[in-house]
Amino acid sequence: MSEPRVFLLPDLGEGLTEAELVAWHVSVGDTIVVDQPIAEVETAKSAVEVPSPYAGIVSELHGKPGETLDVGRPLITVRAADDAAPDAAAETYREEEKAGSGNVLIGYGTPGGHGVARRTRAPKSSVAVVEPVETKPAEPTEDDLSLLRTRVPGRLGAVISPLVRRMAREHGVDLGGLQGSGDSGLIMRRDVEAAISTPAVEPVETKPVETTPVETEPVETKTADPRTGLAVSARTPVRGVRKAVAANMTRSRSEIPEATVWVDVDATALMELREGLKANGGEVPGLLAFIARFVTAGLKKYPELNTRIETAEDGSQEIVSFDGINLGFAAQTERGLVVPSVRGAEKLSARELDAEIRRLTQVARDGKATPSELGSGTFTLNNYGVFGVDGSAAIINHPEVGILGVGRIIDKPWVVNGELAVRKVTELTLTFDHRVCDGGTAGGFLRFVADAIENPTSLLADI
Repeated sequence: MSEPRVFLLPDLGEGLTEAELVAWHVSVGDTIVVDQPIAEVETAKSAVEVPSPYAGIVSELHGKPGETLDVGRPLITVRAADDAAPDAAAETYREEEKAGSGNVLIGYGTPGGHGVARRTRAPKSSVAVVEPVETKPAEPTEDDLSLLRTRVPGRLGAVISPLVRRMAREHGVDLGGLQGSGDSGLIMRRDVEAAISTPAVEPVETKPVETTPVETEPVETKTADPRTGLAVSARTPVRGVRKAVAANMTRSRSEIPEATVWVDVDATALMELREGLKANGGEVPGLLAFIARFVTAGLKKYPELNTRIETAEDGSQEIVSFDGINLGFAAQTERGLVVPSVRGAEKLSARELDAEIRRLTQVARDGKATPSELGSGTFTLNNYGVFGVDGSAAIINHPEVGILGVGRIIDKPWVVNGELAVRKVTELTLTFDHRVCDGGTAGGFLRFVADAIENPTSLLADI
């Protein structure tokens, strides 16, 4: 008597680790064939029928409808059909397996099976009923575990059976490079046989023929993406500035419990102030410089947002405060987004801030900014209004604890002294690290900057 085979719930793809058992399509005692749907399971993505990789008689069902099963746990136990009366379908499968026939559909996720469950019942007779002997299911073999881990990327439950994998392995066929001809892209035995029968073309060494050089356009061979089925038009390595930005943003999102607050602000008075300065002649600071001046004043009033959290080797954390403000600002360059910082920004007037912002922007776009100019900020100001957008929940520039975003300034209806008027309105958005302060501090800082924009003259005596 052969040992029973235990089929584990296969990898269903897309990073899913569990599935709910919706219904069984077979019962204990049923005779099943390879690729016959045995159960319906539902994941967070979709519902799918799970076929059996084994032929034989169902001896145990591991789970009840409504239960959640983990990937890799037993789903069904099947004993060989020759332990009872031989089954024609099972015999056919064994013969095909020996002969290498292409008639068997291989793979999990086959829509609709060809096998019909048949219940094996003992014939009526006077023979005494023999009580079944409890047998312990065999431990999953390495082949079972390999089967569990092998699937076609992007195909829900499209898992290659041991027969096809063995055939491909023996003939050096890469299953990952095959496009299955079965339903839902399943790789069938005929696909592997076709790959085996396709001869590899060996390069033939020939002497170059001297000809007049002719300019030809390079031919680009596009490969299909296995997940989407679309041709891959390009692959761009993530490196340089983009790699550094990606790493920093990923670390920020993974480490910082951030929160966001925002407010609409009437910037009419600030716009009128700039127009008045222009009328008097001379160089007038840009809007970003004025707002930077308000931000440095706000950070002196709410220093919790001008800090950094450091984690020691033992896991303990400290909030590090600074005697000064290095104000970073986001600058878009041909090499990507960089954040140069104005050192000692709290000591500078609006005009001095404007001059330093312009200088740093230019050196950053020229690719000549020093590491200290790009990596010494304690708080970041981001003017995404230049891109024509109103708001954004920005990602904090790690290891800082806050970033203030400024949207575009546009005409909007606004109530002034009880009367409806058209005003110059912008939106301020503050994203902050909730570990260093609560909403009261964040809201207080945001309101301080907003009030300064709406009543700028009180803070700009030193421009």
